Order: sequence, then C-alpha cells, then structure tokens
Amino acid sequence: MGVNIDNAALLVIDVQNDFCPGGALEVADGHAIVPTVNDLLEKFEICILTQDWHPDEHSSFADNHDSATPFSLTKMHYGDQVLWPKHCVRGSQGADFHPDLVAHGADLVIRKGFRPGIDSYSAFFENDKTTQTGLAGYLRERGVEQVVLTGLATDFCVYYSALDAKRLGFEAMLVTDCCRAIDLEGSLAAAMEDMDRNGVRFVTSDVFS
Repeated sequence: MGVNIDNAALLVIDVQNDFCPGGALEVADGHAIVPTVNDLLEKFEICILTQDWHPDEHSSFADNHDSATPFSLTKMHYGDQVLWPKHCVRGSQGADFHPDLVAHGADLVIRKGFRPGIDSYSAFFENDKTTQTGLAGYLRERGVEQVVLTGLATDFCVYYSALDAKRLGFEAMLVTDCCRAIDLEGSLAAAMEDMDRNGVRFVTSDVFS
C-alpha cells in the first residue's frame, strides 16, 4: 500500500563523509542508505538536506575539553552533552556530503552546529530547544504538512528532528531502511520507543514506489 506524499517534504539528515565508513564519527553502514535516498529524492517535490557544519573549536568536541574522552558526557548550559570526536569541521572533506548522494536534487540545505558554544542535532532547533534553524518557517511557507525523515544517525539527529517536527505540528514519518544508528549504550532502542510514543510513523521505502 502506497503513501500519499502530497504536502510532504523529504528531509535527508547529515549524509556526510564523516558519518560514513572511514569518517571521523563513522555510523556503521551509513553509506548503504545513499542509493535508496537518491531514489526518494526523485519522488518528492520538496527535498531538504541538513549538514553538520562545526567550527574547529566547537564545544561538543572532546578534544576541546581537558582530559575528556570521546562519547563521555558533560554538562552544558542547555543540559547534558555527549562529547564527540572532532567531525564535520566546516569546509573539510569530512563535512562534505557523501559523493554518491545526489545533493543537487535538494531545494534547501540547512547547516547546523556552526555556533561554537552549542551543538545542534535537530534540523529544526539547536540543543537548547529554543534557537531555530528556520526550517519550520520554510516548510510552512511551502505548505508542507508532513515531514519524511531519512539519514544519519537514527538515534541522534534523525530522532531529534522527528520529535521536533511533531512538536511543531507536522506529521512525521521515519523511513527505517533509509537510516542508520550510532547506538550508544542502547540509544537506538530508546529513540525508537520515544518516537513511537510521540506519534512518529515508521515505514520502509517501498511504500513510496
């Protein structure tokens, strides 16, 4: 059974070299979603890509904290923050989209995480849950009512984007075979459960054929 994608936008989260095999913050099989994401980019009238775009001195990098190890937690002014390996530094090859992604098919690219003092998982808000990226306004101007989410990683940037889409009044649909997870100490199961609880719909890409 197909899915009606009238008034829908495809959101492709952070399909960048540093999140793919060999990258600084590799997501297992991250590259494997690219062919199917490309197929979806041809099917949707409205397509948005997001791109982590960090300065070298970003506060979420473990290297920028004395004696901190990657994947440890620290407190920021906006709450708990995972300290990541340095990744997606703006202008670097790691920050580029995966070379096989048909990025020119996008209507809009949202760059996030460019403020040194705050991380940004969601396509809609930075991690203070207040500072907006402008995506919600763009979608409303285009008449979008439903957001279809793909990308990396399921349990962080895709997850936060899905919850924020719901919080902002959009319907949200996660294409499960077009996402891959980091799965940091059970984060994938927790994210899937939370998305389900908040009304995010789970589908596979074949419903768009």
